[in-house]
Amino acid sequence: MENYRNEINVSASPESVYQALTKFIPKWWSAHFEGASDKEGSTYTVRFGDSIYKTFEVTQLQPDKKVVWVVRDSVIDIPELKNKTEWIGTIINWEIEDTNNSTLLKLTHIGLTRDVECYDICEAGWTQFINSLKAFAETGEGVPFKT
Repeated sequence: MENYRNEINVSASPESVYQALTKFIPKWWSAHFEGASDKEGSTYTVRFGDSIYKTFEVTQLQPDKKVVWVVRDSVIDIPELKNKTEWIGTIINWEIEDTNNSTLLKLTHIGLTRDVECYDICEAGWTQFINSLKAFAETGEGVPFKT
């Protein structure tokens, strides 16, 4: 089954996109951020209210080229889902490509496939936050979850 994928062109340097993924996650994803995301082996947690959180381990960093996170713990406690821990063990792979005038950012969420119960909800969430990441890299202002 095909893993979730998304690509977006960002009018910013590969370095800016890399920094957004390693040092500025609270500026585009969730203001509720604990831990560190800028060194291999570090862990961090993002929270979305009281019922949703995800804890990641940073497993690979290639400056201005690639960022990989493994989901070590996760709960998506919403009524629509029976399996609230589907993200555990999945891998988020970010590839950053310099296209001279912009940066191509490719996201592959390995393990998030159409047969996963949260796929539609998670696809919508990724779209929202990838657009927030793009806005942050381009303007310095993202639209992270804050409530």
